[in-house]
Amino acid sequence: MNFISDNLLLLSIAIISGGALLLPSLQRRGARVSQLQATQYMNQGKTLVLDVRSAEEFATGRLPNSKNIPLKELESRMKEIEKSKAHVVITVCASGVRSSSAVSILNKAGFEKTFSLDGGVAAWQSQGLPTVK
Repeated sequence: MNFISDNLLLLSIAIISGGALLLPSLQRRGARVSQLQATQYMNQGKTLVLDVRSAEEFATGRLPNSKNIPLKELESRMKEIEKSKAHVVITVCASGVRSSSAVSILNKAGFEKTFSLDGGVAAWQSQGLPTVK
């Protein structure tokens, strides 16, 4: 009992940092696909790869056959991708954070099969997979 009272500050820091490490895994981020799964979907056809990065980021390198609609403009430009509602849609960003938000927006708009690329373009490139400029 003396240990707990003597080290209350250290114990609370340990508990808070442990919670902070667990928080990302506890948050619902939507469906994700690995680079391998994304490649399989893309090879099957009828897959929309939607890059939600800014136009400047998109110009630095993108996944093959991807369409760029920045996350800020996604809701207002939804008509451009309406025909893909029944198809697989893989959202992509730099690291996977913005693409998770895009999945949520697309699901609310009625898209049936939406996924976020795990790790984003950075993970895609780190695997040596092809990009286009």
